[in-house]
Amino acid sequence: MSPSASGGGRRQGARILVTGATGYIGSRLVPELLARGHRVRCLARDPRKLLSRGWDGVEVAAGDVLRAETLPPALAGIDVAYYLVHSMQGDPRNFAGKDREAARAFAAAAAACGVRRIVYLGGLGSGEGLSEHLRSRQETGDVLREGPTPVTELRAAIIVGSGSASFEIIRDLARKLPVMICPRWVNSRCEPIAVRDVLGYLSGVLDEPRTVGRTFEIGGGEVYTYADLMRICGEETGRRIRILTVPFLTPRLSAYWLNLVTAVPMSIAFPLVEGLRNDVVCRETSVRDLLPRDLLPFREAVRLALRQEKKAEVASRWTGASSAAAAEPWADGSPLLADRREVATSLPPGAVFERVRRVGGENGWYYADTLWALRGALDRFVGGVGMRRGRRDPVELRVGDAVDFWRVERFEEGRLLGLRAEMKLPGQARLTFEVEPREGGSLLRQTAEFHPDGPAGRAYWYALLPVHRLIFRRMAERIAA
Repeated sequence: MSPSASGGGRRQGARILVTGATGYIGSRLVPELLARGHRVRCLARDPRKLLSRGWDGVEVAAGDVLRAETLPPALAGIDVAYYLVHSMQGDPRNFAGKDREAARAFAAAAAACGVRRIVYLGGLGSGEGLSEHLRSRQETGDVLREGPTPVTELRAAIIVGSGSASFEIIRDLARKLPVMICPRWVNSRCEPIAVRDVLGYLSGVLDEPRTVGRTFEIGGGEVYTYADLMRICGEETGRRIRILTVPFLTPRLSAYWLNLVTAVPMSIAFPLVEGLRNDVVCRETSVRDLLPRDLLPFREAVRLALRQEKKAEVASRWTGASSAAAAEPWADGSPLLADRREVATSLPPGAVFERVRRVGGENGWYYADTLWALRGALDRFVGGVGMRRGRRDPVELRVGDAVDFWRVERFEEGRLLGLRAEMKLPGQARLTFEVEPREGGSLLRQTAEFHPDGPAGRAYWYALLPVHRLIFRRMAERIAA
Protein backbone atom coordinates (compact mmCIF):
# COMPACT_ATOMS: atom_id res chain seq x y z
CA MET A 1 0.00 0.00 0.00
CA SER A 2 1.36 3.44 -0.93
CA PRO A 3 1.79 6.07 1.80
CA SER A 4 -1.28 7.98 2.88
CA ALA A 5 -2.01 11.37 1.41
CA SER A 6 -2.28 12.71 4.96
CA GLY A 7 1.39 11.86 5.39
CA GLY A 8 2.27 13.76 2.22
CA GLY A 9 2.40 10.77 -0.08
CA ARG A 10 -0.67 9.29 -1.73
CA ARG A 11 -3.26 6.58 -1.38
CA GLN A 12 -4.27 4.59 -4.40
CA GLY A 13 -6.42 6.92 -6.43
CA ALA A 14 -5.52 10.23 -4.76
CA ARG A 15 -7.73 13.19 -5.61
CA ILE A 16 -5.59 15.59 -7.58
CA LEU A 17 -6.11 19.08 -9.01
CA VAL A 18 -3.94 20.16 -11.94
CA THR A 19 -3.72 23.86 -12.71
CA GLY A 20 -2.21 24.89 -16.02
CA ALA A 21 -3.62 21.76 -17.64
CA THR A 22 -3.76 23.48 -21.05
CA GLY A 23 -0.06 24.32 -20.87
CA TYR A 24 2.95 22.41 -22.13
CA ILE A 25 3.67 20.38 -18.96
CA GLY A 26 0.11 20.20 -17.62
CA SER A 27 -1.23 18.70 -20.86
CA ARG A 28 1.28 15.85 -20.54
CA LEU A 29 1.02 15.39 -16.78
CA VAL A 30 -2.72 14.66 -16.74
CA PRO A 31 -2.46 11.41 -18.78
CA GLU A 32 0.51 10.38 -16.62
CA LEU A 33 -1.53 10.79 -13.43
CA LEU A 34 -4.50 8.97 -14.92
CA ALA A 35 -2.23 6.06 -15.90
CA ARG A 36 -1.15 5.83 -12.25
CA GLY A 37 -4.75 5.44 -11.13
CA HIS A 38 -5.36 8.90 -9.69
CA ARG A 39 -8.61 10.84 -9.85
CA VAL A 40 -7.89 14.09 -11.65
CA ARG A 41 -9.65 17.42 -11.75
CA CYS A 42 -8.34 20.27 -13.95
CA LEU A 43 -8.74 24.00 -13.46
CA ALA A 44 -9.14 26.09 -16.63
CA ARG A 45 -10.31 29.56 -17.51
CA ASP A 46 -11.97 28.11 -20.58
CA PRO A 47 -13.17 24.53 -19.91
CA ARG A 48 -13.78 24.00 -23.64
CA LYS A 49 -10.01 23.71 -24.13
CA LEU A 50 -9.97 20.61 -21.93
CA LEU A 51 -13.25 19.00 -22.89
CA SER A 52 -11.85 18.33 -26.37
CA ARG A 53 -8.83 16.40 -25.03
CA GLY A 54 -10.69 13.11 -24.59
CA TRP A 55 -9.38 12.49 -21.06
CA ASP A 56 -11.83 9.91 -19.72
CA GLY A 57 -12.88 10.48 -16.13
CA VAL A 58 -11.28 13.91 -15.76
CA GLU A 59 -13.36 16.60 -14.07
CA VAL A 60 -13.03 20.13 -15.42
CA ALA A 61 -13.54 23.09 -13.10
CA ALA A 62 -13.97 26.59 -14.51
CA GLY A 63 -11.76 29.04 -12.67
CA ASP A 64 -8.78 31.34 -12.65
CA VAL A 65 -5.94 31.57 -10.13
CA LEU A 66 -6.26 35.37 -10.35
CA ARG A 67 -9.92 35.17 -9.29
CA ALA A 68 -9.78 33.91 -5.71
CA GLU A 69 -13.53 33.27 -5.52
CA THR A 70 -13.27 30.56 -8.21
CA LEU A 71 -10.67 28.48 -6.35
CA PRO A 72 -12.56 26.88 -3.39
CA PRO A 73 -14.97 24.87 -5.62
CA ALA A 74 -12.03 23.56 -7.65
CA LEU A 75 -10.00 22.63 -4.54
CA ALA A 76 -12.85 21.06 -2.56
CA GLY A 77 -12.04 17.44 -1.66
CA ILE A 78 -8.55 17.58 -3.22
CA ASP A 79 -5.58 15.75 -1.65
CA VAL A 80 -2.75 17.13 -3.81
CA ALA A 81 -2.75 20.25 -6.04
CA TYR A 82 -0.25 20.76 -8.87
CA TYR A 83 0.56 24.42 -9.45
CA LEU A 84 1.79 24.75 -13.05
CA VAL A 85 0.73 28.27 -14.02
CA HIS A 86 2.63 31.45 -14.76
CA SER A 87 1.71 34.77 -16.29
CA MET A 88 4.68 35.44 -18.59
CA GLN A 89 2.83 34.79 -21.83
CA GLY A 90 -0.50 36.16 -20.66
CA ASP A 91 0.84 39.52 -19.47
CA PRO A 92 4.56 40.10 -20.18
CA ARG A 93 4.43 43.61 -18.71
CA ASN A 94 3.69 42.54 -15.13
CA PHE A 95 4.02 38.77 -14.98
CA ALA A 96 6.00 38.79 -11.71
CA GLY A 97 3.33 40.76 -9.83
CA LYS A 98 0.53 38.62 -11.20
CA ASP A 99 2.43 35.43 -10.33
CA ARG A 100 2.75 36.55 -6.69
CA GLU A 101 -0.90 37.54 -6.52
CA ALA A 102 -2.05 34.23 -7.99
CA ALA A 103 0.21 32.12 -5.74
CA ARG A 104 -1.00 33.95 -2.63
CA ALA A 105 -4.65 33.36 -3.54
CA PHE A 106 -4.00 29.71 -4.36
CA ALA A 107 -2.11 29.02 -1.11
CA ALA A 108 -4.93 30.57 0.94
CA ALA A 109 -7.62 28.59 -0.88
CA ALA A 110 -5.65 25.33 -0.59
CA ALA A 111 -5.31 25.80 3.16
CA ALA A 112 -9.00 26.62 3.58
CA CYS A 113 -9.99 23.50 1.62
CA GLY A 114 -7.69 21.16 3.53
CA VAL A 115 -5.38 20.31 0.62
CA ARG A 116 -2.56 18.15 1.99
CA ARG A 117 0.17 19.07 -0.44
CA ILE A 118 1.01 21.47 -3.27
CA VAL A 119 3.46 20.36 -5.99
CA TYR A 120 5.07 23.22 -7.90
CA LEU A 121 7.39 23.28 -10.93
CA GLY A 122 9.76 26.26 -10.70
CA GLY A 123 12.95 27.47 -12.35
CA LEU A 124 16.54 26.46 -11.67
CA GLY A 125 19.09 29.12 -10.77
CA SER A 126 20.86 30.66 -7.80
CA GLY A 127 22.89 33.61 -6.62
CA GLU A 128 22.68 37.34 -7.12
CA GLY A 129 21.59 38.82 -10.41
CA LEU A 130 18.92 36.28 -11.30
CA SER A 131 16.77 37.40 -14.22
CA GLU A 132 13.27 38.67 -13.48
CA HIS A 133 11.84 35.49 -14.99
CA LEU A 134 13.86 33.10 -12.80
CA ARG A 135 13.44 35.31 -9.73
CA SER A 136 9.68 35.31 -10.28
CA ARG A 137 9.56 31.52 -10.58
CA GLN A 138 11.36 31.17 -7.25
CA GLU A 139 9.32 33.90 -5.56
CA THR A 140 6.19 32.00 -6.57
CA GLY A 141 7.46 28.98 -4.64
CA ASP A 142 8.23 31.20 -1.64
CA VAL A 143 4.71 32.66 -1.69
CA LEU A 144 3.14 29.20 -1.89
CA ARG A 145 5.21 28.19 1.17
CA GLU A 146 3.87 31.13 3.18
CA GLY A 147 0.66 29.14 3.64
CA PRO A 148 0.36 26.13 5.99
CA THR A 149 0.05 23.57 3.15
CA PRO A 150 3.34 21.67 2.59
CA VAL A 151 4.92 22.44 -0.79
CA THR A 152 7.11 20.17 -2.91
CA GLU A 153 8.99 22.32 -5.41
CA LEU A 154 10.93 20.96 -8.38
CA ARG A 155 13.29 23.38 -10.13
CA ALA A 156 14.26 22.73 -13.74
CA ALA A 157 16.27 24.54 -16.42
CA ILE A 158 15.72 23.88 -20.14
CA ILE A 159 13.09 21.21 -20.73
CA VAL A 160 13.80 19.25 -23.92
CA GLY A 161 10.89 17.80 -25.83
CA SER A 162 8.79 18.34 -28.92
CA GLY A 163 6.74 21.49 -28.40
CA SER A 164 8.96 23.02 -25.71
CA ALA A 165 9.65 26.75 -26.24
CA SER A 166 13.29 26.43 -25.15
CA PHE A 167 13.87 23.44 -27.42
CA GLU A 168 12.22 25.17 -30.41
CA ILE A 169 14.50 28.19 -29.97
CA ILE A 170 17.60 25.98 -30.06
CA ARG A 171 16.23 23.93 -32.95
CA ASP A 172 15.31 26.97 -35.05
CA LEU A 173 18.71 28.59 -34.51
CA ALA A 174 20.54 25.41 -35.43
CA ARG A 175 18.43 24.89 -38.56
CA LYS A 176 18.45 28.41 -39.94
CA LEU A 177 21.83 29.92 -39.10
CA PRO A 178 24.99 28.01 -40.11
CA VAL A 179 27.01 30.92 -38.71
CA MET A 180 25.75 32.65 -35.57
CA ILE A 181 26.95 35.87 -33.98
CA CYS A 182 25.92 35.42 -30.36
CA PRO A 183 26.23 37.33 -27.08
CA ARG A 184 28.35 36.06 -24.22
CA TRP A 185 25.42 34.24 -22.65
CA VAL A 186 26.01 31.32 -25.04
CA ASN A 187 28.91 30.40 -22.74
CA SER A 188 26.66 30.18 -19.67
CA ARG A 189 26.25 26.66 -18.34
CA CYS A 190 22.96 24.80 -18.09
CA GLU A 191 21.70 21.32 -17.24
CA PRO A 192 18.84 20.42 -19.59
CA ILE A 193 16.32 17.71 -18.76
CA ALA A 194 14.04 15.65 -21.00
CA VAL A 195 10.33 16.32 -20.63
CA ARG A 196 9.67 12.65 -19.86
CA ASP A 197 12.00 12.90 -16.85
CA VAL A 198 10.26 16.05 -15.63
CA LEU A 199 6.94 14.20 -15.79
CA GLY A 200 8.49 11.22 -14.02
CA TYR A 201 9.63 13.40 -11.13
CA LEU A 202 6.37 15.36 -10.94
CA SER A 203 4.28 12.21 -10.70
CA GLY A 204 6.85 10.26 -8.69
CA VAL A 205 6.89 12.63 -5.70
CA LEU A 206 3.37 11.42 -4.85
CA ASP A 207 4.80 7.99 -3.97
CA GLU A 208 7.63 9.27 -1.78
CA PRO A 209 6.64 10.92 1.54
CA ARG A 210 10.21 12.17 2.06
CA THR A 211 9.66 14.70 -0.72
CA VAL A 212 6.98 16.57 1.24
CA GLY A 213 7.87 20.16 2.11
CA ARG A 214 11.18 20.10 0.23
CA THR A 215 12.71 21.82 -2.79
CA PHE A 216 14.61 19.73 -5.34
CA GLU A 217 16.74 20.63 -8.34
CA ILE A 218 16.13 18.36 -11.32
CA GLY A 219 18.33 17.98 -14.38
CA GLY A 220 19.47 15.43 -16.89
CA GLY A 221 22.90 14.89 -15.32
CA GLU A 222 24.84 16.52 -18.20
CA VAL A 223 26.16 20.09 -18.07
CA TYR A 224 26.64 22.04 -21.30
CA THR A 225 27.01 25.60 -22.47
CA TYR A 226 24.18 26.98 -24.59
CA ALA A 227 26.60 26.98 -27.51
CA ASP A 228 27.08 23.23 -26.96
CA LEU A 229 23.30 22.69 -27.04
CA MET A 230 23.02 24.47 -30.39
CA ARG A 231 25.95 22.56 -31.88
CA ILE A 232 24.52 19.20 -30.79
CA CYS A 233 21.07 20.10 -32.09
CA GLY A 234 22.66 21.18 -35.35
CA GLU A 235 24.45 17.86 -35.67
CA GLU A 236 21.18 15.98 -35.09
CA THR A 237 19.53 17.98 -37.89
CA GLY A 238 22.47 17.35 -40.23
CA ARG A 239 24.06 20.78 -39.94
CA ARG A 240 27.42 22.06 -38.75
CA ILE A 241 27.19 25.50 -37.19
CA ARG A 242 29.80 28.06 -36.18
CA ILE A 243 29.24 30.35 -33.24
CA LEU A 244 31.02 33.68 -32.82
CA THR A 245 30.59 35.52 -29.52
CA VAL A 246 30.55 39.32 -29.27
CA PRO A 247 30.27 41.59 -26.20
CA PHE A 248 27.78 44.15 -27.48
CA LEU A 249 24.53 42.18 -27.86
CA THR A 250 22.29 43.20 -24.94
CA PRO A 251 19.46 40.93 -23.73
CA ARG A 252 16.92 43.11 -25.53
CA LEU A 253 18.84 43.04 -28.81
CA SER A 254 19.24 39.28 -28.42
CA ALA A 255 15.49 38.95 -27.83
CA TYR A 256 14.74 40.94 -30.99
CA TRP A 257 17.07 38.62 -32.85
CA LEU A 258 15.33 35.52 -31.50
CA ASN A 259 11.97 37.12 -32.29
CA LEU A 260 12.98 37.48 -35.93
CA VAL A 261 14.65 34.08 -36.37
CA THR A 262 12.63 31.67 -34.19
CA ALA A 263 8.94 30.94 -33.62
CA VAL A 264 8.98 32.44 -30.11
CA PRO A 265 7.55 35.99 -29.90
CA MET A 266 9.19 38.94 -28.16
CA SER A 267 6.96 38.66 -25.09
CA ILE A 268 8.49 35.25 -24.33
CA ALA A 269 11.94 35.71 -25.91
CA PHE A 270 13.00 38.65 -23.72
CA PRO A 271 12.46 37.07 -20.27
CA LEU A 272 13.95 33.81 -21.53
CA VAL A 273 17.07 35.54 -22.89
CA GLU A 274 17.53 37.41 -19.61
CA GLY A 275 17.55 34.04 -17.87
CA LEU A 276 20.25 32.69 -20.18
CA ARG A 277 22.86 34.93 -18.60
CA ASN A 278 22.64 32.82 -15.41
CA ASP A 279 24.24 29.42 -14.94
CA VAL A 280 21.42 26.95 -14.28
CA VAL A 281 23.05 23.79 -12.97
CA CYS A 282 21.86 21.42 -10.23
CA ARG A 283 23.82 22.02 -7.01
CA GLU A 284 22.16 19.18 -5.10
CA THR A 285 20.88 15.90 -6.51
CA SER A 286 19.09 14.22 -3.60
CA VAL A 287 15.99 13.71 -5.75
CA ARG A 288 17.94 11.11 -7.75
CA ASP A 289 18.34 9.00 -4.60
CA LEU A 290 14.71 9.37 -3.54
CA LEU A 291 13.30 8.83 -7.04
CA PRO A 292 15.91 6.86 -9.01
CA ARG A 293 15.40 6.70 -12.76
CA ASP A 294 17.45 6.35 -15.94
CA LEU A 295 17.75 9.94 -17.16
CA LEU A 296 17.56 10.48 -20.91
CA PRO A 297 20.78 12.08 -22.27
CA PHE A 298 20.40 15.42 -24.05
CA ARG A 299 21.34 14.11 -27.49
CA GLU A 300 18.80 11.29 -27.25
CA ALA A 301 16.14 13.71 -26.02
CA VAL A 302 16.79 15.90 -29.10
CA ARG A 303 16.51 12.89 -31.40
CA LEU A 304 13.24 11.84 -29.81
CA ALA A 305 11.79 15.37 -30.06
CA LEU A 306 12.77 15.70 -33.72
CA ARG A 307 11.31 12.29 -34.50
CA GLN A 308 8.01 13.19 -32.83
CA GLU A 309 7.87 16.46 -34.77
CA LYS A 310 8.47 14.66 -38.05
CA LYS A 311 5.65 12.20 -37.30
CA ALA A 312 3.34 15.03 -36.11
CA GLU A 313 3.12 13.34 -32.71
CA VAL A 314 3.43 16.49 -30.60
CA ALA A 315 1.29 15.92 -27.50
CA SER A 316 1.46 19.55 -26.36
CA ARG A 317 3.20 22.75 -27.37
CA TRP A 318 4.15 26.03 -25.68
CA THR A 319 1.63 27.78 -27.93
CA GLY A 320 -1.19 26.13 -25.92
CA ALA A 321 -1.15 29.08 -23.51
CA SER A 322 -3.19 32.02 -24.81
CA SER A 323 -1.55 35.40 -25.30
CA ALA A 324 -2.76 38.57 -23.63
CA ALA A 325 -4.79 39.43 -26.74
CA ALA A 326 -6.89 36.29 -26.57
CA ALA A 327 -7.23 36.46 -22.78
CA GLU A 328 -9.30 39.64 -23.05
CA PRO A 329 -13.07 39.07 -23.09
CA TRP A 330 -14.65 39.50 -26.51
CA ALA A 331 -16.13 42.98 -26.84
CA ASP A 332 -19.80 42.09 -27.24
CA GLY A 333 -22.13 44.64 -28.78
CA SER A 334 -21.45 47.45 -31.22
CA PRO A 335 -19.44 48.67 -32.97
CA LEU A 336 -18.84 45.60 -35.08
CA LEU A 337 -17.35 45.59 -38.57
CA ALA A 338 -17.60 42.43 -40.64
CA ASP A 339 -16.87 40.78 -43.98
CA ARG A 340 -19.26 37.89 -44.74
CA ARG A 341 -18.91 35.43 -47.61
CA GLU A 342 -21.15 32.55 -48.70
CA VAL A 343 -20.03 30.11 -51.37
CA ALA A 344 -22.16 27.22 -52.63
CA THR A 345 -20.33 24.15 -53.87
CA SER A 346 -21.12 20.71 -55.22
CA LEU A 347 -18.60 19.21 -52.79
CA PRO A 348 -20.06 17.30 -49.83
CA PRO A 349 -19.81 19.04 -46.41
CA GLY A 350 -17.12 16.64 -45.21
CA ALA A 351 -14.81 17.48 -48.10
CA VAL A 352 -15.21 21.23 -47.57
CA PHE A 353 -14.65 21.02 -43.83
CA GLU A 354 -11.58 18.88 -44.37
CA ARG A 355 -10.06 21.87 -46.19
CA VAL A 356 -11.23 24.27 -43.49
CA ARG A 357 -9.61 22.27 -40.69
CA ARG A 358 -6.24 22.26 -42.51
CA VAL A 359 -6.02 26.05 -42.77
CA GLY A 360 -2.79 27.72 -41.67
CA GLY A 361 0.65 26.39 -40.82
CA GLU A 362 2.44 24.65 -43.68
CA ASN A 363 -0.90 24.21 -45.46
CA GLY A 364 -1.22 27.99 -45.90
CA TRP A 365 -4.37 30.09 -46.27
CA TYR A 366 -5.45 29.05 -49.79
CA TYR A 367 -4.89 32.52 -51.26
CA ALA A 368 -2.22 35.26 -51.09
CA ASP A 369 0.10 33.39 -48.72
CA THR A 370 2.74 36.03 -49.41
CA LEU A 371 0.44 38.74 -48.02
CA TRP A 372 -0.35 36.58 -44.97
CA ALA A 373 3.40 36.15 -44.41
CA LEU A 374 3.94 39.90 -44.77
CA ARG A 375 1.23 40.59 -42.18
CA GLY A 376 2.92 38.09 -39.87
CA ALA A 377 6.31 39.73 -40.38
CA LEU A 378 4.87 43.14 -39.51
CA ASP A 379 3.34 41.66 -36.38
CA ARG A 380 6.68 40.15 -35.34
CA PHE A 381 8.39 43.50 -35.98
CA VAL A 382 6.18 45.16 -33.35
CA GLY A 383 6.64 42.29 -30.88
CA GLY A 384 3.60 40.18 -31.76
CA VAL A 385 3.33 36.41 -32.21
CA GLY A 386 3.55 36.52 -36.01
CA MET A 387 2.93 33.54 -38.30
CA ARG A 388 5.84 31.30 -37.25
CA ARG A 389 3.96 29.47 -34.51
CA GLY A 390 2.29 27.39 -37.21
CA ARG A 391 0.13 24.53 -35.98
CA ARG A 392 0.56 21.78 -33.41
CA ASP A 393 -0.71 19.22 -35.95
CA PRO A 394 -1.20 19.62 -39.74
CA VAL A 395 -4.69 18.06 -39.64
CA GLU A 396 -6.03 17.70 -36.11
CA LEU A 397 -7.51 20.72 -34.34
CA ARG A 398 -8.88 21.27 -30.87
CA VAL A 399 -10.09 24.28 -28.91
CA GLY A 400 -7.10 26.25 -27.62
CA ASP A 401 -4.71 25.32 -30.45
CA ALA A 402 -2.64 28.08 -32.04
CA VAL A 403 -2.96 28.46 -35.82
CA ASP A 404 -0.34 30.99 -36.93
CA PHE A 405 -1.46 34.25 -35.29
CA TRP A 406 -4.95 32.90 -34.50
CA ARG A 407 -6.28 30.77 -31.63
CA VAL A 408 -8.97 28.10 -32.04
CA GLU A 409 -11.90 29.46 -30.02
CA ARG A 410 -14.66 27.12 -31.24
CA PHE A 411 -14.51 23.80 -33.02
CA GLU A 412 -17.32 21.46 -34.02
CA GLU A 413 -16.19 18.54 -36.14
CA GLY A 414 -17.54 18.74 -39.68
CA ARG A 415 -19.40 21.99 -39.11
CA LEU A 416 -17.64 24.95 -37.49
CA LEU A 417 -14.20 26.47 -36.89
CA GLY A 418 -13.91 29.75 -34.99
CA LEU A 419 -10.55 31.55 -34.74
CA ARG A 420 -9.64 34.45 -32.45
CA ALA A 421 -6.83 36.83 -33.51
CA GLU A 422 -3.72 37.11 -31.33
CA MET A 423 -1.73 39.47 -33.51
CA LYS A 424 -1.28 43.06 -32.35
CA LEU A 425 -4.35 45.00 -33.51
CA PRO A 426 -6.20 48.22 -32.66
CA GLY A 427 -9.18 46.07 -31.73
CA GLN A 428 -10.31 42.45 -31.60
CA ALA A 429 -10.80 40.11 -34.55
CA ARG A 430 -12.45 36.77 -35.26
CA LEU A 431 -12.55 34.54 -38.33
CA THR A 432 -15.30 31.91 -38.48
CA PHE A 433 -15.93 29.12 -40.99
CA GLU A 434 -19.27 27.29 -41.06
CA VAL A 435 -20.16 24.42 -43.40
CA GLU A 436 -23.78 23.41 -43.96
CA PRO A 437 -25.28 20.68 -46.14
CA ARG A 438 -27.55 21.75 -48.96
CA GLU A 439 -29.19 20.05 -51.90
CA GLY A 440 -26.54 18.99 -54.38
CA GLY A 441 -23.59 19.81 -52.13
CA SER A 442 -22.87 22.24 -49.32
CA LEU A 443 -22.57 25.89 -48.33
CA LEU A 444 -19.46 27.52 -46.89
CA ARG A 445 -20.11 30.59 -44.76
CA GLN A 446 -16.99 32.60 -43.88
CA THR A 447 -17.20 35.61 -41.53
CA ALA A 448 -14.45 38.02 -40.50
CA GLU A 449 -15.47 40.21 -37.54
CA PHE A 450 -13.63 43.18 -36.05
CA HIS A 451 -14.35 45.22 -32.94
CA PRO A 452 -12.35 48.44 -33.44
CA ASP A 453 -10.67 50.10 -30.50
CA GLY A 454 -11.66 53.72 -31.12
CA PRO A 455 -10.84 55.80 -34.20
CA ALA A 456 -7.51 54.03 -34.75
CA GLY A 457 -9.31 50.71 -35.04
CA ARG A 458 -11.81 52.05 -37.56
CA ALA A 459 -9.02 53.64 -39.60
CA TYR A 460 -7.18 50.29 -39.65
CA TRP A 461 -10.25 48.40 -40.88
CA TYR A 462 -11.19 50.80 -43.65
CA ALA A 463 -7.58 51.29 -44.80
CA LEU A 464 -7.28 47.55 -45.36
CA LEU A 465 -10.82 47.02 -46.61
CA PRO A 466 -9.89 46.56 -50.31
CA VAL A 467 -7.18 44.03 -49.39
CA HIS A 468 -9.46 42.20 -46.96
CA ARG A 469 -12.27 41.98 -49.50
CA LEU A 470 -9.98 40.45 -52.10
CA ILE A 471 -8.28 38.00 -49.73
CA PHE A 472 -11.42 36.85 -47.92
CA ARG A 473 -13.40 36.46 -51.16
CA ARG A 474 -10.72 34.45 -52.93
CA MET A 475 -9.96 32.38 -49.85
CA ALA A 476 -13.58 31.31 -49.49
CA GLU A 477 -13.83 30.53 -53.20
CA ARG A 478 -10.72 28.37 -53.18
CA ILE A 479 -11.73 26.45 -50.06
CA ALA A 480 -15.03 25.60 -51.73
CA ALA A 481 -13.60 25.08 -55.22
